[in-house]
Amino acid sequence: MEALQLIIDRIEVYQSPIKLKEPFVISLGPLEYAQNLMVVIRTREGLAGFGECSPFMTINGESMETGFVVSKYLAQMLLGQNPLDIAACSAAMDRVIYGNSSVKSAFDMALYDIAAKHAGVPLYEYLGGHNHKTLMTDYTVSLGSIEKMVSDALKIKAAGFKVIKVKLGENGEQDVKRIHAIREAIGLDIPLRLDANQGWGTDEAIRVLQALEPLNIQFCEEPIPRWNYTELSKIKEQCRIPVMGDESCCDHNDAKRLIDLKACDMFNIKLGKSSGIFKALKIKELAEQNNMPLQVGGFLESRLGFTASAHFALAGETIVFNDFDTPLMLEEDPVIGGISYGENGKVTVPQAPGLGLTVDPVFLKKQVSAVFS
Repeated sequence: MEALQLIIDRIEVYQSPIKLKEPFVISLGPLEYAQNLMVVIRTREGLAGFGECSPFMTINGESMETGFVVSKYLAQMLLGQNPLDIAACSAAMDRVIYGNSSVKSAFDMALYDIAAKHAGVPLYEYLGGHNHKTLMTDYTVSLGSIEKMVSDALKIKAAGFKVIKVKLGENGEQDVKRIHAIREAIGLDIPLRLDANQGWGTDEAIRVLQALEPLNIQFCEEPIPRWNYTELSKIKEQCRIPVMGDESCCDHNDAKRLIDLKACDMFNIKLGKSSGIFKALKIKELAEQNNMPLQVGGFLESRLGFTASAHFALAGETIVFNDFDTPLMLEEDPVIGGISYGENGKVTVPQAPGLGLTVDPVFLKKQVSAVFS
């Protein structure tokens, strides 16, 4: 009965672009700004929940501007609703509009923040998790010339990160040269994670991954176009480097499809792909049932979004890889509280109720915004 006492009576949405320290380049194109949205959901009882998304036009078909427009419809549906009934709120958002997983994830995140605050526990505990494992993030080398990528990898090694992620997918033959050059520069001890962002063809992916097998590669994310997911099993069968489903695995329905096809060895969960934590938990459950390891990553969110991801990463034993480096690439940090970064890429999760953060009101006041009440 207590859950019935909470009512959503105000929702604020902010466009929150933040410049990157330097362009971030993947096979789908270069990025100079994190074009994000922040959402604040407030209840009649005085609780506030914070959420954030980082829409990617080339991945989830959304932009900061389209998400801002769609947020109006989601907010109007959620006003007057019980934020503790997250299943009903998630279903309501899906009834309003198909897809739009990125902007939905910001609302979902804010709902979970409220629910955990109401319970008086950190979000990871609300999700059934425990703060008993060390979270370590990798750091990413973006796609570029061999010389630039080698230089970046050396800087990341010198900074103490224990794992390096490398963006590939421009050209298979050139990508093999990139990894060999990086390995020659940094040695074999530091594991590498590869992310082709759908850039290779099937046969090309097989050639590349077979060529790189001796070079201490942990896994390769989404080697081929997402629409060609039925070919992933062929790559998985012919390559010893594990294949991770990323763009082909958005929600739990995608995860089940890939599991049934034996298409990949593991999944990369991003809250902006799954529509948030509610459906990400369903992916985690499927992975647990099938003994599949998971990575939790993200797009270009600030520490707000990645704090939610870090809480989620503490909610399951199958989550063994963390890709939380994006906030370190941003010129501005508007988040008060939240995760902190330590030596060698260690990520510490706050112990306060909910996400354990707020956003600088001065920063929010400067942004394009909409208020629904």
